[in-house]
Amino acid sequence: MISYQPFYETLLRENITECALIFKHGIPANTLHRMKHGKPITTTTLDTLCSILNCSVSDILEYIPPEKI
Repeated sequence: MISYQPFYETLLRENITECALIFKHGIPANTLHRMKHGKPITTTTLDTLCSILNCSVSDILEYIPPEKI
């Protein structure tokens, strides 16, 4: 399972709100909705988020093996 928990920790650390991602950086609200519900996002979106937040992929998502859920 992919978890986006690191993304929310990164937002907090970088002091960036979801509203700023939507209105200042052009991230679609639907993308943030998908992430909140654990749905997949594209690698293009992942690249864009890493660029905006100046972070690595591991600061956006993590893999949690099924046996640890």
